[in-house]
Amino acid sequence: MPAPHSITILCGHYGCGKTNLALNLALTAAQSPGPVTLCDLDIVNPYFRSSEYKALLVQQGVRVIAPVFAGTTLDTPTLPPELASIFSPQSGRVFLDAGGDDAGATALGGLAGRLAEMGYEMLYIVNRYRALSQSPEEAAALLKEIEAASRLRATGIVNNSHLGAETTLACLEEAQGFAQETARLTGLPLLCSTVPDFALKGQEAPEGFRTIRRIVRFAWEPPFTGPPAGFP
Repeated sequence: MPAPHSITILCGHYGCGKTNLALNLALTAAQSPGPVTLCDLDIVNPYFRSSEYKALLVQQGVRVIAPVFAGTTLDTPTLPPELASIFSPQSGRVFLDAGGDDAGATALGGLAGRLAEMGYEMLYIVNRYRALSQSPEEAAALLKEIEAASRLRATGIVNNSHLGAETTLACLEEAQGFAQETARLTGLPLLCSTVPDFALKGQEAPEGFRTIRRIVRFAWEPPFTGPPAGFP
């Protein structure tokens, strides 16, 4: 459980599922007492951003901080001025959804000093089924680039290997070896693996797996309408 005022950063390769996981974490945190803040720090990729789900987040009591021109057709990489407020205890539990790869993580560099002073958790999200990060060696090399660009160090790995709507429990279990070897190469703990609820088909999540929901959808899919009561 995060502390009453804590900062969790999510970083990783493009398309690894950072945004979906960030939404799950923020919505889950909102079920407990205290304020929750989600920051969309992706100033590189205009697609699949956490700020696109602002209405859902606000409805559940999550404060959203987004880039100045998020939700528009303008491509201007500008960080929001209210970003400084994440260091205030009034922001409660803070989740930073960083952009993909080292380019997206560069935005964290300007915050590195204050983050290091205050303390943070930085989760490196890995997905075996994304191009350019399908081997532990590739994933470990990418993390070094992200850490150099952000001037921050990851504190743990989350195995978020998935195939979108085609994800099955079998393909998730097959990715465990990849995640474990990535953890060994980076010297970081493998904190957990994720499994979308639909992939369980009524089964219990295996040990070491955390159940999440597939909130981020493609444009042609029906939008996510949850979360229902008791969001996991």
